[in-house]
Amino acid sequence: MATVGLHRPDIVLRGRRVVGGVAEGEALVTRQTISGWGGINAMTGTVIENHHELKGISFAGKILVFPGAKGSSGWSGAFHTTRLTGKAPLGMLYTTTTTKAALGAVVMRVPTLTDFDRNPIDLIATGDHVRIDADAGEVLIWKADTK
Repeated sequence: MATVGLHRPDIVLRGRRVVGGVAEGEALVTRQTISGWGGINAMTGTVIENHHELKGISFAGKILVFPGAKGSSGWSGAFHTTRLTGKAPLGMLYTTTTTKAALGAVVMRVPTLTDFDRNPIDLIATGDHVRIDADAGEVLIWKADTK
């Protein structure tokens, strides 16, 4: 049962599993792709990329909702380091699959979905409560303004 209690989710999305498992927590949403190598501080999980809308914000312990990865093949290495430092996201939802993003999800070992029936970036806002059940291919969303 979700920690939001007995309340039914406001939105349910279906997607394709990249990495299995279940994760639940607060969403952090961006409409911009994220650069791994040079775009994040792997010791804090903070976006450091200049001109990024999340610059200065940490995704550690959040459900990261974003379009996908950009930059070099170092993306997965940088995100793997966030796992080693305990600063990885709890789970990820991304809309554009690349080898960088998929490998990053695998090395972080966090529940991850892609290929959704509707765009999660349009439906989830930062602060919403999200439960990813990647094994079932399901995302449950409780809107922050309705809890």
